[in-house]
Amino acid sequence: MRKTFFVLAAIFVLTLSTASCNKSAPQNGNANVVAESTPAKPPPSPLTGFDADLQFIKNGGYTYIYVFSRKDGKPLEAEDSKFLRANGPQMVDWARTREGKAVIGGTNFNLEEGNMGELKKRFVVEDYSGR
Repeated sequence: MRKTFFVLAAIFVLTLSTASCNKSAPQNGNANVVAESTPAKPPPSPLTGFDADLQFIKNGGYTYIYVFSRKDGKPLEAEDSKFLRANGPQMVDWARTREGKAVIGGTNFNLEEGNMGELKKRFVVEDYSGR
């Protein structure tokens, strides 16, 4: 009987020690989320120059976006600005590029139905509406 008691006690102790050894340390609930999530992408580099100016106009939600520059490639002058305002009164928003060689305009009016012919006589006109 005494032998049986020691055998049962040994089995009990062995069972408890085995069960406690298999028990893993408690895990933080956030550790699984971090391990399973995809690595973070580096933030996109900020837009500069023409791209930043174009994005400014695009953020206005305009249907038509045009870029005007001089045919000779020189920076725009005060007379050029006056001409653009006089012949493109439908333009709602303007952004002069940092280089000063072009101006980007946004509108919801199709200038082809307006003074686009006059504007094209003096300027190189690029249509960025669908881009």
